[in-house]
Amino acid sequence: MRCLIVEDDPDIQADLRRALEAAGFVIDAAGDGNDAWFLGDTEDYDAIVLDLGLPGLGGLSVLRRWRASGRAFPVIVLSARGDWTEKVEGIEAGADDYMGKPFQMGELIARVRGLMRREAGRTSNVVSVGRLRLDTTRMSATFDGAPAHLSPLEFRLLDHLAHSPERAVSAGELAEHLYGIADTGDTNAIEAIVARLRRKFGHELITTRRGFGYLLGTAP
Repeated sequence: MRCLIVEDDPDIQADLRRALEAAGFVIDAAGDGNDAWFLGDTEDYDAIVLDLGLPGLGGLSVLRRWRASGRAFPVIVLSARGDWTEKVEGIEAGADDYMGKPFQMGELIARVRGLMRREAGRTSNVVSVGRLRLDTTRMSATFDGAPAHLSPLEFRLLDHLAHSPERAVSAGELAEHLYGIADTGDTNAIEAIVARLRRKFGHELITTRRGFGYLLGTAP
């Protein structure tokens, strides 16, 4: 789960990063509107937390540009002002949800997860694919009904594959969602994680579509 935080206050940005990383997200961050627009326009995010009061390009302008260019990722808007007209502006600009400052971090995380769940067309935070069951809220897994012990990287890789059940996912895309832009892993690292998961749960867990990428197996 890869999330972009757009927040110019360094303390709030740091708090958001710590909380979302602890909840299992891979985080990129921007402190002004121009950087935010560039990252959102060039990177692939599962969700974005966007502050409206940004230096440079304002948050609403950033959001409008993303939507005008066809970027459809879920966006939750943050603002220190509680004016209802600003909420309407944010929603009309393309926001999926809105929270005023100050806010409770637990509620923010729950709302981000809810937006991602709806974007994926799911009604639950539990994802089942064949013999594998992932609980994205608790960051836990079972295989054949027994607890499966996964590292954070292993969990994130399986989670991303589970959310793309009918599409082969390239090693490059997996690296972006596991590491983010600040600490991008190479494809060899992805291959090593896949090999480790196959040793744990069998080769059929993750299949390779040569030239395209990896698919999560659904063999009973």
